[in-house]
Amino acid sequence: MKILWTELLTALCSVWFWVGFAQQTTPAPTRQTQGSKLKFRLAGYPRKHNEGRIEVFYNEEWGTICDDDFTLENAHVLCRHLGFVSATGWAHSAKYGKGVGKVWLDNVNCGGSEKSIEDCRSRGWGNSDCTHEEDAGVICKDERIKGFVDSNTIESDQSHLEEVRLRPVVASAKKRLPITEGIVEVRYKDSWAQICDEGWNSKNSHVVCGMLGFPSDKKVNKNFYKRLEKRDAKAKGKSFGSKDRLYAERQQLNYRVHSVACAGTEVHLSLCPFEFYKGNATGVCKGGMPVVVSCLAGPMFSSGIAQKKKKQQQHGELLVRLKGGAKIGEGRVEVLKNNNWGTVCDDRWNLQAASVVCRELGFGSAKEALTGARMGQGMGPIHMNEVQCTGTETSLWNCQYKNITEEDCKHSEDASVRCNSPYMGFETTIHLVGGRTRTEGRVEVQVGKNSTGTQTWGLICGEGWGTKEAMVVCRQLGLGFASHGLQETWYWDASNVTEMVMSGVKCTGHEMTIQHCQHHGNNVNCKKTGSRFAAGVICSETASDLLLHASLVQESAYIEDRPLHMLYCAAEENCLSSSARNANWPYGHRRLLRFSSQIHNNGRADFRPKAGRHSWVWHECHRHYHSMDIFTHYDILTSNGTRVAEGHKASFCLEDTECYEGVQKRYECANFGEQGITIDCWDLYRHDIDCQWIDITDVKPGNYILQVVINPHYEVAESDFTNNAMKCNCKYDGHRIWVHNCHIGDAFSEEENRRFEQYPGQLNNQIV
Repeated sequence: MKILWTELLTALCSVWFWVGFAQQTTPAPTRQTQGSKLKFRLAGYPRKHNEGRIEVFYNEEWGTICDDDFTLENAHVLCRHLGFVSATGWAHSAKYGKGVGKVWLDNVNCGGSEKSIEDCRSRGWGNSDCTHEEDAGVICKDERIKGFVDSNTIESDQSHLEEVRLRPVVASAKKRLPITEGIVEVRYKDSWAQICDEGWNSKNSHVVCGMLGFPSDKKVNKNFYKRLEKRDAKAKGKSFGSKDRLYAERQQLNYRVHSVACAGTEVHLSLCPFEFYKGNATGVCKGGMPVVVSCLAGPMFSSGIAQKKKKQQQHGELLVRLKGGAKIGEGRVEVLKNNNWGTVCDDRWNLQAASVVCRELGFGSAKEALTGARMGQGMGPIHMNEVQCTGTETSLWNCQYKNITEEDCKHSEDASVRCNSPYMGFETTIHLVGGRTRTEGRVEVQVGKNSTGTQTWGLICGEGWGTKEAMVVCRQLGLGFASHGLQETWYWDASNVTEMVMSGVKCTGHEMTIQHCQHHGNNVNCKKTGSRFAAGVICSETASDLLLHASLVQESAYIEDRPLHMLYCAAEENCLSSSARNANWPYGHRRLLRFSSQIHNNGRADFRPKAGRHSWVWHECHRHYHSMDIFTHYDILTSNGTRVAEGHKASFCLEDTECYEGVQKRYECANFGEQGITIDCWDLYRHDIDCQWIDITDVKPGNYILQVVINPHYEVAESDFTNNAMKCNCKYDGHRIWVHNCHIGDAFSEEENRRFEQYPGQLNNQIV
């Protein structure tokens, strides 16, 4: 059956058009016209059999449903139409591709128990102000309604390729991950089928490699596979040595696809022109053989010599990075311009541009091009807008784009990506046990096999275990971020595993597996060896992300000589330097560097203190509770990093001082209220409150670095700890101080950071 490519291309390239510019009316139950019969199907790409763009056949025409006001209740009703028991989720913004024809329904509002979508309220059939960029999709629970028989329900036919894999031919290759070379196979019904290599070229291979998480392809030694094929044909029934043994499951070839003709820029093989073999596929592809593809892994997934070579070839710093993502290969897109990192506006952001980013970073093509700051908002400049890529560019900077003006975009429009990553099998070497849900539990790591061949597991010592280590575990298991890293897990004692096999684990937080973190190796050294002291984690799909408003620190900094008789409460809370204990109280003064701190939560979860209200400490002098002993560190450093003055701030009142437009405040400290910082809100510590300072009484005149670090002990989980520090250059002449060049710790390029650290200092007060 030959695919109707005119229809497919129309779907992919459809221009924006508006259906029904009717005035907004009160939604009413939707009723079909007399004599028409509703039919439903799942369509789109890439998808599984129980998910896709929802399409409805009404008035003799197929159309889509708009995602405006779409809910899980709507999805429940639609999934039952399709023969599934319920829905587990839904998708917006044409996740499964844009449909064609009419947008039949808009502003659908179901309660969830309706027998038909026509019983739900909506704007009426064909009355919509949506485009196909807003087509809704559903994810149905993979369980069919018992006895479900309905000739009106239609699943879209097998006119696309949902799943692709590489099947290595030589047995030894199966043990190596990632699999970078093998026969290309496509999922067909409940089995796998091959593609005939007649007419196959490198552009097709490029698309396949991108789907599998690889940035590029390389030439295949086809003669090797031809020899193996001939050898197989001649040696049926014979056995070979283990070195060259072919896979036992090397089943009879089942060709389903031929004449693939990709342009090389597609993000999925289903977007390329191709043809299915008709009927019985035996005896086809006589002049060819199965398609074999070889891919090049990105630096992150290479090993040994190959990785060293790639690192040597990579000159200079990358010009793009991903921030705020829970999994490998996803995050907010940030680009480097004039030595400053900034974000990309989501206007016209699409899979082509996202794929350029993914391949530039060593991943495959893009799975999703996300808009609306789905991976959290950035801070600082927005460097690019209306990015348009062909898909062949080697860098996002090679694409067409517009420069930004303040009116064009806000950080609420920051673009993000989810990239295809190669399968590494990391999640098989670790698991969680004893938790109430699959996202929590005691951590057990794979050790090896015992004499009976059974896989054995061991525990991780809880000593020194913290949030960063837990972050690595949750990422390794594909469970998102860590909300807690636990040093005691006696309440999760649901396993017979008792041996500690890892200790001294220290992670930076960026490792792909817990085994990649620093640890004691085979010399396990754990003081508390009981299983109750094994490490545990609680994972979460989202996390907060705190950033300091650097320019406000620079604008508000000044010196105050404060009399000692006004500093008794501050001394009680250790907000003065140690020499203050020897001062002639209450006479004299302390010299304080004051400044304001505005702390934003740009993440995707509220920032909450680790401890609950029951354990907060009351401070009588200041008449408030401390929810975190140390919330920020303030330091004055020399150019070589030596600390000459320090201060700290306890979180005596974490609350929403202000929020972005449309965001409701949730936390207020008054009357022993809940403390925290809501997403897209900020907490302001004014320069004129106690302890909002550094005691510089003993600091000599000179050039220094002012450093402020939020959440310094990583007590509360965040999606990104690299932006928790802020640094400024400052010159102190003994009477006045000049603070300048304030920036978030990861806002500069590596070159600019080196320049900042090597800054010789100001010779005068002329800051340029």
